[in-house]
Amino acid sequence: MDGVSLNTDPVVDDDADADEFEIEGDCGMAECISQSGVIQGENPLPPVVGMEFDSYENVYYFYNCYAKEQGFGVRVSNTWYRKTKERYRGKLSCSSAGFKKKSEANRPRPETRTGCPAMIKFRLMENKRWRIIEVELDHNHLISPVSGKIYKSHKQLGIGTKRALQLDSAEEVQKVRLFRTMVIDVEGNGSVEVSSGEFRSSHNQTSQLRLKDGDAQAIHNYFSHLQLIDPNFFYVVDLNEKGCLRNLFWSNTRSRVAYGYFGDVVAVDTTCLTDKYQVPLVSFIGVNHHGQSVLLGCGLLAGDTIEACTWLFRAWLTCMLGRPPQVIITDQCRTLQAAVTDVFPRAFHCLCLPRIMQKVPEKLGGLYEYESIRMALNNAVYYSLRPEEFEATWEDMIHHYGLRNHVWLQMLYEDRRQWVPVFLKEIFLAGMLPTRPNEVVESFFDGYLNKHTSLKEFLDKYDQALQANHQVEVLADMESRNSGFMLQSRCYFELQLAKLYTNNILRKFEREVEGMYSCFCTRKINGEGEVITYMVREQIEVDGNRRESRDFEVLYNATEMEVLCVCGLFNFKGYLCRHALRVLHQNGIEEIPHQYVVSRWRKDIKRSYVLNHSNGGIDINNPVHRYDHLYKCIMQVVEEARKSEVRYKDTVQALDQILRKLNLVEGRL
Repeated sequence: MDGVSLNTDPVVDDDADADEFEIEGDCGMAECISQSGVIQGENPLPPVVGMEFDSYENVYYFYNCYAKEQGFGVRVSNTWYRKTKERYRGKLSCSSAGFKKKSEANRPRPETRTGCPAMIKFRLMENKRWRIIEVELDHNHLISPVSGKIYKSHKQLGIGTKRALQLDSAEEVQKVRLFRTMVIDVEGNGSVEVSSGEFRSSHNQTSQLRLKDGDAQAIHNYFSHLQLIDPNFFYVVDLNEKGCLRNLFWSNTRSRVAYGYFGDVVAVDTTCLTDKYQVPLVSFIGVNHHGQSVLLGCGLLAGDTIEACTWLFRAWLTCMLGRPPQVIITDQCRTLQAAVTDVFPRAFHCLCLPRIMQKVPEKLGGLYEYESIRMALNNAVYYSLRPEEFEATWEDMIHHYGLRNHVWLQMLYEDRRQWVPVFLKEIFLAGMLPTRPNEVVESFFDGYLNKHTSLKEFLDKYDQALQANHQVEVLADMESRNSGFMLQSRCYFELQLAKLYTNNILRKFEREVEGMYSCFCTRKINGEGEVITYMVREQIEVDGNRRESRDFEVLYNATEMEVLCVCGLFNFKGYLCRHALRVLHQNGIEEIPHQYVVSRWRKDIKRSYVLNHSNGGIDINNPVHRYDHLYKCIMQVVEEARKSEVRYKDTVQALDQILRKLNLVEGRL
């Protein structure tokens, strides 16, 4: 199979001064399409900057497949040639791009183009592969894969995508599925020297996964099985120059669909890499509407190099159709920071606070007066309400204990805006970044994976972990929808959200409602203008064994119904804090303003874990197409049938009738 890869080499216009000329138009491309193609059959993946192809023709084939899926035609807008007649750059556009030249005919044809901006640009790199360097996916006109319109570019495409497949057995279908899976490859670009020593060369012992006897076969068997039961199961492999497995990524349908609902904040768990587990697992984790962990994809990496992490992030982003998260959370690691900056430049990168604080005994335990230093550090990190307060407390700690030259603390301070809560109050974190002392982050695979678990054992337990997680979510859904939440108070805020939110989130919000009544002093300190400033006093627990009174500043705008507390709990957790509730209550507000009712916690939103690529019909002569379509239909039935006992019984009865009918038909043949 001709490969398509996501590479980490920088995109540079290295031929800017070369002898070149440009040709517009289709250039006879239709006659040059490679019959092998880049991705066989229908292609649900959109183009992404960084994808690489073996030839110019394969870029066209790939984009044409994508266009056919989406319902638009393709034409070659520009092709750049050197004087040696070698192509080195191209641009493919929607067939509605630009406008036709004005005709002087008496009855000119009507204008059919719309000046559509959708296009891709690509160029020939030094490694003789063609890389996509610019992408625009949005059209300025309606497109529909079910319109039935046949575009000129698709007429040639039919040769590659509609060829007859004589497949009868499950094994043959499996081969087609494995063949249709992309291979994402990374060309190592040497070592990178950094003072921290966290970057490593890609040309060392981490050039391939350390697999034991039977591991490769276990991976192949497991993935082959998943490909048959889950048509939208996605995996990509990275092979080294010898063809050995170096890195691996995979994600099932449920994870891919869950990302559409809960992909705003994503954590990357690299514990298995940093703690040297036998299974070098990297997990992408989100939280669902119950505040429970949700798996969004997994990878195995041969080593924690920049190249490997960048490859994995690009593979995951491709799987999620090029939609990056708003916030991404990782360990404090220069390698990860470099990869996140490269692949997710627009996402806010947070560092995992609990993981940082877990390192305190290891990094500072040998210091004189360690316990006092630990308490001073906790005070600066957890109890600072304003940036200037943190800066002053941190400086006092550094000066008092003579820590000016401590390398680890220096690194922490340099990264403070990515992990200290006081700097993260404007970032919505959906409860994924614990901001209180003694809070820990549990791994999604706790109880299923430890340092000594082999890869074969892990693959055996992998489905158990997913099923257990799924069952917990289903039970929580049933509890939230079918049983009333036992309210601890008759507060109207709690009554309001009890009708909307899941029970797990309500239990967390309930603590804020209870805390609202423990705020013993609320005074107005500024009543001029639209924004009124209140000071709310509360007794808080410090270091687990003493309490002290703290004042929390709350801003309230009655005109816009906005309330903002200095504690920042709403962005941290996704619901209003006790201080903001106290101010709303004091002003006679009976309902939480709509902008503070977060849709991701709602129980009344229908969430169907069925992936829909909006395919424009199927070829009923193709058994793979039949299988995919039937699977999607039956999964919709399953989603509806599981919601009640009556629906379940009706569905089982209907399926039995279908099976009996099919058996009768088969008996007549």
